[in-house]
Amino acid sequence: MSALYMIIGTLVALGVLVTFHEFGHFWVARRCGVKVLRFSVGFGTPLLRWHDRQGTEFVVAAIPLGGYVKMLDEREGDVPADQVEQSFNRKSVRQRIAIVAAGPAANFLLALVFFWLLAMLGTQQLKPVVGSVEPGSIAATAGLMAGEEIVAVDGESTAGWAAVNLQMVRRLGETGALQLTVREPGSSNEATRSLALNQWLQGSDEPDPIRSLGIRPWRPALAPILAELDPNGPAQAAGLRTGDRLLALDGQPLGDWQQVVDLVRERPDSRIVLRVERDNAPLDVPVNLVSKGEGKAAGYLGAGVKPVEWPPQMLREVSYGPLDAVVEGARRTWTMSVLTLDSLKKMLFGELSVKNLSGPITIAKVAGASAQSGFGDFLNFLAYLSISLGVLNLLPIPVLDGGHLLFYLIEWVRGRPVSDRVQGWGIQIGISLVVGVMLLALINDLGRL
Repeated sequence: MSALYMIIGTLVALGVLVTFHEFGHFWVARRCGVKVLRFSVGFGTPLLRWHDRQGTEFVVAAIPLGGYVKMLDEREGDVPADQVEQSFNRKSVRQRIAIVAAGPAANFLLALVFFWLLAMLGTQQLKPVVGSVEPGSIAATAGLMAGEEIVAVDGESTAGWAAVNLQMVRRLGETGALQLTVREPGSSNEATRSLALNQWLQGSDEPDPIRSLGIRPWRPALAPILAELDPNGPAQAAGLRTGDRLLALDGQPLGDWQQVVDLVRERPDSRIVLRVERDNAPLDVPVNLVSKGEGKAAGYLGAGVKPVEWPPQMLREVSYGPLDAVVEGARRTWTMSVLTLDSLKKMLFGELSVKNLSGPITIAKVAGASAQSGFGDFLNFLAYLSISLGVLNLLPIPVLDGGHLLFYLIEWVRGRPVSDRVQGWGIQIGISLVVGVMLLALINDLGRL
């Protein structure tokens, strides 16, 4: 079933985002008087095709990994004399800039619409209340204490843990002070905690901002009673059973499930002894843990417990009216656009590991997971992916929309176009860069598998 969600989610995501991107080019080209010869979603063998009254051929092709809008252009072939004025190359530089910029602009607009819908639908969020602080950690040094609620990060309000994480991600690889505004437990008093960062998580393959600071979010206590086992996991292989209550790990008493998780994570590829209670009698079970994850691997037990209900006071409903949702949608679109661009810059300068770059396999997996999770999560994924597509296409790399915009802006300033020779060199360099990045992203995807 998950494979089906992955296939359908990926096809829908690419279909929607590519179609909207290309429609941006198409719509503005038509308004500028350019004749559009073909509007294609996908590449390769056409599966569906039809023509409209203005002679544009619409195509749905077999390989759904992109699309294109082919316009009448004298540089690409002979143009009938009566259609010369409808050629793309005959339009003013301002019109050409508008046509090229319309694709990425459509992606940002689509993301804003999705975020607007999500803001009106509303979400239930977990209040960002600190459950515990690891002794000696960055958070402990700053004076953060259990029970405090994080109400803002660097001045940006945080309604839930997702917002806290997002604001912290923006500071990855940096040196300086991370300002947390907290509300003290049982009161409305607020205080500021200044956390000192020093090249924070620079080069980390799988950064976990909240955990790396020594912060453990509050969560309901879960009794360490096994409710599910990974059929291929160490727990199943060792003979553990559902219903077993974990009493101790290597002699260390276990009070709740989070203790188990923390202790197991610290012991990748190691042998442990779990004392369990089964049929009202204690039993020692040796378990050979395995490792999981990239970079700094974590221990994996392959067992889970039954979830419990969250107390209502720890949940927060966040929703907006139609007008306020527009503002919230625009804010989230801007925030994610800046974050995407900033992350690319940090990768370029070595502040973030390039292993954080994801390719088609990861996109497909996330598409499937978000589609399976629900409509809201899938809409959120589409918005993020649409922003990524818009930002990447605006990079000043020839062959991308941003590269064409760069040439046209230079033409606008100089009063004459960039020579064909220079454009040719730029396109060759651009193709090499794009192919190189795509290969790197694919290698990262395969490494994660």
